[in-house]
Order: sequence, then structure tokens, then C-alpha cells
Amino acid sequence: MTITHRSITTNGITMHVAEAGEGPLVLLLHGFPELWYSYRHQLEALAAAGFHAVAPDQRGYGTTDSPDEVGQFTMLHLVGDVVGLLAALGEEHCVVVGHDWGSPVAANLAVLRPDLVRGVVLLSVPYLPRGDTDVLTALTGLLGPTNYQVYFQEPGVAEAALEANVHDSMLGSLFGLSGNAAELADSGTSMLPLPVPDGPLPGWLTEGDVAYFTTEFERTGFRGALNWYRTSKENWELMGAWRNAPLLPPSLFIGGDRDIVYHWPGFSDLVPILRDISMPNLTKSVVLEGCGHWTQQERPIEVNELLTEFLAHLPR
Repeated sequence: MTITHRSITTNGITMHVAEAGEGPLVLLLHGFPELWYSYRHQLEALAAAGFHAVAPDQRGYGTTDSPDEVGQFTMLHLVGDVVGLLAALGEEHCVVVGHDWGSPVAANLAVLRPDLVRGVVLLSVPYLPRGDTDVLTALTGLLGPTNYQVYFQEPGVAEAALEANVHDSMLGSLFGLSGNAAELADSGTSMLPLPVPDGPLPGWLTEGDVAYFTTEFERTGFRGALNWYRTSKENWELMGAWRNAPLLPPSLFIGGDRDIVYHWPGFSDLVPILRDISMPNLTKSVVLEGCGHWTQQERPIEVNELLTEFLAHLPR
């Protein structure tokens, strides 16, 4: 199955998308620091199963536009990009899959525009509705004042650390946050980049994979990607009308028991009760043993099986 590429105009920007297959639309939204390439295994599998799979480089990433102003990276901008993408593709509905930062974009697409969404799949990061504090403040309470998201706030600081050696930054992140790392990374520290492994790469990650990410981020830098973190308080203000809003479409959650997010204080306790607190139409919640943060890259076979099972049971 061939993966093709094109550029699409949406919400005032030009967005690069990779796509494969024909049939009902499945959108695949990546996280940080990633690209469409994170879904390379899902594009072909979903196409073979009879779906039109589309994975964009989101705003600020890859060959998609990256506006200069931090204020152009709010959740409303990110969801607006996806709404415009659907229109540009000539589609009225989709199933949306999100990993890491792509998860809140996917979830908020369903919360803000449920008319467009047939189903939602969240990888690594479950949906938690807008509460009484912004994400940055809440995470600082959980992880302490030196956590990575605090470190990301000052423009130029994290960029300098990550861009000093992009290859090692990407390799350190991909390996260090995976289930293959000897120890879980400490999300309560701002240490960047993560150390690179001494031994061979795990089976799910090749030198070619690392090279693809490296080449793209050497070209773009990390500023656009990091700007997503710099709108936390603005997002909280803008989303006030959706305080405690549930995620209503049918949904699926997939995480890993060695994912750093799963080990944030209290998060593992939330996974079994997601249906009660935020995702009332959750069909299944799966925690993959030995899997780290890069869910769909580390465990493509299991993720693809769960995706196609979920899709098969959705009304067309």
C-alpha cells in the first residue's frame, strides 16, 4: 500500500498530510516531538482494512506552516486546523486518533464539534475535561516546579538544548521514553535532552526512523512544537464554556504500563474509571504491558488490531 503526500490549505495555514487508502476517514494526530511519520505503521494497516487514513504534520511541525506568534497555537487554532482539514478533504465525518499532544486535540475536536466525529481513539493521554486550573499549574502541583513543561515556557531555552544536537535529542527522547529504557524518565525534572542509549536500538526503532525525525527537526527547529506548551493559561481561559464537558462519541483508550504519563501521580488510578469521570461512551481501556510512551510505534501490531476492532463496531 502506497503512502502519498500533499499540501492542503486549512484555517489560514498550509498543512502537509500523508495518506493511504480509500473509504471512511480516519485522522491520525501526532504529538511532541513527532511528525506524521509516527503513524507510518497505522497508515498502511488502516488502508488495507478499507479506510482512508490521513496523518498530518500538525501546526508548527514538518512542512506544515509554523506561525511566528505563540498566540497562534491555542487549542482553538489546533482544532480549527483539523476542522478545516476535513472540509478540504471533502468529508463530513471522521474517526480521530490522537497520541500525546494529539490526544487533547482529538478529544477537543469531539467536544467542540461532535457533529464531525464518529469515534475517538486516545493513545497515552486520556481525556480530562477543562477543570478549575490550567494544565501547567495542575502539572506543577503534581510534578513540582522544575517539571519539563515549566522548562518549556521561556522561548529559546528548550530550543537551544534540543537543537544543539538534534540527532541525540530525538534518539534520547524516542529511547528514553520507551518501554525499553532501563528506568522511567523523571518528569519532575527539566533535564534535556535525555541521554542516548549505549547499546543497540530496540526492535521497533531503526536508524532510518531516527534519521527521518532528525532531518525534519534540523530543518525546522523545535520552536513551533514547543509553542504548543506556551498557551496553557490561554487555553484554559478560552475553554471556559466547556468546563467539565464529557467526551460523548464512542471512544477507545490505549496506554502503556511503562509510559511516563501513566506514572504521573494518580494517573494510573484514573484509567479504570475514565467511563465514569470523562468518557461515558468508552468502549475499552487497554494498558499494554511493557509499552512506553510511543504507543503506536512501539506496539504497532496490537494498536492496529485494537484500532480496526474499534472501527469495525462503529456505525457507518
